[in-house]
Amino acid sequence: MSAEDFPVQTHELIEVRLVSVRYAARDTNLYEFQRPDGKLLPPTSAGAHIDLYLNETLVRQYSLVNDGDSPSTYLIGVKRDPASRGGSTYMHDQLRVGALIKISPPRNNFPLDETVEHTVLIAGGIGITPILCMLQRLQTLGKSWTLHYSSRSRVDAPFLDKLSNMPAVNLHFDQENPGKFLNLASIVANAPVGSHFYCCGPLPMLKAYEGATSELPREQVHVEYFSSVHGLATDGGYTVEIASSGKAFDIPPGKTILSVLRDAGFVVPSSCEQGVCGACETRLISGEADHRDVILTQSERNANESIMICCSGAKSPRLVLDL
Repeated sequence: MSAEDFPVQTHELIEVRLVSVRYAARDTNLYEFQRPDGKLLPPTSAGAHIDLYLNETLVRQYSLVNDGDSPSTYLIGVKRDPASRGGSTYMHDQLRVGALIKISPPRNNFPLDETVEHTVLIAGGIGITPILCMLQRLQTLGKSWTLHYSSRSRVDAPFLDKLSNMPAVNLHFDQENPGKFLNLASIVANAPVGSHFYCCGPLPMLKAYEGATSELPREQVHVEYFSSVHGLATDGGYTVEIASSGKAFDIPPGKTILSVLRDAGFVVPSSCEQGVCGACETRLISGEADHRDVILTQSERNANESIMICCSGAKSPRLVLDL
């Protein structure tokens, strides 16, 4: 992993101004941010996301629609979620053009492999945001790609005008195909040998995607989750040692590593607290982690060199963390 994959410190947060809000689809808006001083924002790559610090207690992650080495703006798409934990409701109802907020530099847990011969992109609903960024990057590089995009209806599909005019795009709308969903098994089976697959969308789609790609080499299969699928490790019954001080903390049932360290006065970077953003990733010096995140690959889990302390626990009696 590169240095950018490890936790972002508070002092690295960037102040940005919301400079525009545009309608993208039913219940979906595009939000554009710039630095107030006019300086360029940190470089970003296709598949990256940023954390938005909406207020003192509300931090949410959103995928970037744009990439580049020296961007002047960041663009995100936000769909109002009826089951919102506060983020999308706040964005739609309270955040206004001109508002100043803090954001993190981009992190990329869903990077695009730009070296492969053919890329298959699969998106559902608002999951199109990182996928569209990948599509645009592949176009710039002159690479071969196809997109399969599913949405409830045409009025719910962001970027439909742009996508409808692209020959390598296959659109599926549930309202126009009652009882039929995107056939992911067929998409995978009919892709050129050696294709890499990328999927972002609602949980049922991601589960179907995992099943359809289960026989492929793991390096060809890429997925981004919006929420956890494993649940937090809160069984407790183990000890966490802080390498820098030698201090040890017992993790009781009902608590996560992050919550115990916070209670002890540690300021630990965190954001989603579900294991989907990577903000709390911490180097693991010794011990065996009980990984509950959706970021680390199986080979990274087997290497046992890092842990998302917001959600993961321990299989061994003791973990030693590089904090």
